[in-house]
Amino acid sequence: MSQEQLLLEAKQKGANTIALTDINNTSGILDFFRLSAKHGIKPIAGIDFRNGITKQFVGLAKNIEGFGELNQFLSSHLHNSEAIPSRAPAFENAFVIYPVAVFNSFGISPQVLKENEFIGITPADVKRLLFSDLRKYTTKLVAFSTVTFRNKIDFNTHRLLRAIDLNTILSKLNVSQQSLPNEIMLSLEELNHIYSDYPPLIYNAKMILDNCHIDFEFGVNKNKKYFTGNGPNDIQKLRQLCEEGLVKRYPKTAEMNRARMEKELSMIHEKEFDAYFLINWDIITFARSKDFYHVGRGSGANSMVAYILNITDVDPVDLDLYFERFINPSRINPPDFDIDFSWNERDAVIEYIFLKHGTKHTALLATYSTFQSSSVIRELGKVFGLPKEEIDAMPEKFTDHKAPDHITSLVYKYSNYLHDFPNHLSIHAGGIIICENPVYHYTATSLPPKNFP
Repeated sequence: MSQEQLLLEAKQKGANTIALTDINNTSGILDFFRLSAKHGIKPIAGIDFRNGITKQFVGLAKNIEGFGELNQFLSSHLHNSEAIPSRAPAFENAFVIYPVAVFNSFGISPQVLKENEFIGITPADVKRLLFSDLRKYTTKLVAFSTVTFRNKIDFNTHRLLRAIDLNTILSKLNVSQQSLPNEIMLSLEELNHIYSDYPPLIYNAKMILDNCHIDFEFGVNKNKKYFTGNGPNDIQKLRQLCEEGLVKRYPKTAEMNRARMEKELSMIHEKEFDAYFLINWDIITFARSKDFYHVGRGSGANSMVAYILNITDVDPVDLDLYFERFINPSRINPPDFDIDFSWNERDAVIEYIFLKHGTKHTALLATYSTFQSSSVIRELGKVFGLPKEEIDAMPEKFTDHKAPDHITSLVYKYSNYLHDFPNHLSIHAGGIIICENPVYHYTATSLPPKNFP
């Protein structure tokens, strides 16, 4: 399910609070929170921590600090390719829910669990409670209904994706390598009925959800706020550099162009973009010190301040370019500098940025690689066991009524369903996040081959 589909399903089933807990991943959280408001649903941020298909525990963030704890814990294990332990660390701002099977392996009493730790009882586990000692410890048990699918088509799609991931044909996909088909969303009435003999489990679920709240402050600039450590120093630093650059760029007409510089600086200060200009100046200064060739382009070339800071090499005065196209009073988002570096020098620049601003506040931007027509048809053809020659001969589009057989018809049916599904993550060619708060407040990070998170 997409975030939108999940929220629509929740609304239809009468839920007013939903926790999104993707497996070892938090990339869906921000859009989930953005979309939840229009559906009138309270969103909760969490992570389903697993080793392969084995669920170790689920973490739910109480607040943004808790989300940071969960993200940092996951990121550390992803970076170091370490297995997730069966026992969660001592999160200060997050709840932990263990599956029954994992908890049973601890060999301890539920009473020993920390205040923020609980044992999740799924609808399938409820019947077994009657024969388990766990029923004596309802204060540490919580109703725990996992949602993965809406319907049979979702479940079939899941099986196909698992077969693609495991590089096997569908008929050989082991049941243990897939989720259960009953992981669908139940209505509140159905859940209350299932847990009717154990009211504390519903109470504990409500208590946990009521104690989770995150405000990501959408629409508020989250980029690094200060370059020098505070606003006044940033303003002073930027002005000093501009005074020096003005004379160098315009040795004969500096005073004639001062009014334009002051006008731009006034708008930059008003919009609090001083740090953004200084960060770009600093990157260019490093590159120039290493004799790295660079080109600053795009709408940033409309700024005289950018020109006298050497961020760009286009004279906006000579070419009569308007600064307002780059920054104007109605603009909320930071301006956009496009700076090109040679492929064999770019990594050195990126490394400098990470060293300068710290790995807790800096991250490369990821991009989604999605399933497209030709690739998904090829993958599904393999999963359904079609020979290579037949797969190679398949056109990208094939209506059902023209399909020569049932299997080919299924390939095209599910290729349409999987079109634009996320496939894997790639790295943006040069996008870098430098944020004021730790990047873990918003996302977990992985470590691609270049070793920059």
